[in-house]
Amino acid sequence: LLQRISHKDIFWIEASGDYIKIVTTEKLHVVHSTLKKIEEKLPVNLFQRVHRSFIINLEKVTNIDPNNLEVNKKIIPISGTYKEELMSKINVL
Repeated sequence: LLQRISHKDIFWIEASGDYIKIVTTEKLHVVHSTLKKIEEKLPVNLFQRVHRSFIINLEKVTNIDPNNLEVNKKIIPISGTYKEELMSKINVL
């Protein structure tokens, strides 16, 4: 079943083995794919990889500290690999 998901409805995308979970305002979508494949299809100005297992919608971040951020009441870790790029994008917003 193919279903179109609007970028603005996505809170975050999470890796889960050979699948990814796309968490939206409506529901949780489970897709057989990799974060890398999905990341290539997302607009870079709206989404940011913050951890090897997470991509977040920058517009949905409600809180941020040096090691974690919050999206829709979920605490998501920020890894050192992605921290600098995330902070530069957040400062631009």
